[in-house]
Amino acid sequence: MRLAAEWMTGADDRILEFLNEEGPTAPKAMADDWRIRFSRTYVNTRCKKLAVYGLVQNLGNGVYSITEQGEAYLAGDMDADDLEPAHEDDR
Repeated sequence: MRLAAEWMTGADDRILEFLNEEGPTAPKAMADDWRIRFSRTYVNTRCKKLAVYGLVQNLGNGVYSITEQGEAYLAGDMDADDLEPAHEDDR
């Protein structure tokens, strides 16, 4: 069972699952896929938030990939509520 954090939304699991299955992808390509069903702007916002908490990594040029922490969360091996943001201002 996955243990989500309070800051997470329903879109976050879909984004993480997509990146886990498809590999590094830009928010526009994720938003264009039928599995995501959220706008590019919203997917981009969520990817930035997931990156702050270390679940995804921005590879540059707007492309994100899932991290080992993101994979551990998907597998149910980590409680996302235990994650700390990279910067205190990002809470």
